[in-house]
Amino acid sequence: MALIPSQVLRAAILLSYFSILCHYKALDMPAHQTYGGSWKFLTFIDLVIQATFFGLCVLIDVSSLLTNGGDSREQERQHRKLIGLRDWIMAVLAFPVGAFVVFTFWTLYLYDRELVYPKLLDNFIPQWLNHGMHTTVLPFVIIEMRTTHHKYPRRLWGLVAVCVFSMAYISWTCWVHHVTGVWVYPVLERVSSIARAAFFGTMTLLIFILYVLGEILNSYIWEQPQKEKVKDE
Repeated sequence: MALIPSQVLRAAILLSYFSILCHYKALDMPAHQTYGGSWKFLTFIDLVIQATFFGLCVLIDVSSLLTNGGDSREQERQHRKLIGLRDWIMAVLAFPVGAFVVFTFWTLYLYDRELVYPKLLDNFIPQWLNHGMHTTVLPFVIIEMRTTHHKYPRRLWGLVAVCVFSMAYISWTCWVHHVTGVWVYPVLERVSSIARAAFFGTMTLLIFILYVLGEILNSYIWEQPQKEKVKDE
């Protein structure tokens, strides 16, 4: 038996995301007052995705408790729909986008933090909040993957969905630059147009790789024990 029930873990993670979002929105940062506000930043979008995902997980847990022992086919149908939506968000958004934010942020930060997180931001964002936005996201989603079996869609359709999300965010970033004349991230200011296009293409390829990695990791966690159990029998 797990030391902490998965339902309690999910509720605790959801509360932590609410706390992070509330503290982040309360920051008096100049960037929040400009065009697009917080929604310019993939980090904030990812926080909303993670909070939505874990909120749905908690909703499913509560629904399971309320309908336990019931025989309503309609309730069961709605419950399966929620589980299907949860699994889709996990596969297409929660894991690949969360892993992408953590990987790209810390890679650029260690190379040259001014490219992604200028020292000026230390005056606005405390360290615990920085780690809440850019570090704990990945462990939280891996904990969820480890405690609950998520059914992935067909790889082609999953990659198409990831591609749509990536293209939408790239288009949004370009539109913000078109309106304001300023790129959301300093790294985009320092490269040529060709290098910028290559950067966007590389980042899209990376999120594809992270999607496949999430699918493989999910299969390894849940299918390997089943195979070993069959062999033992």
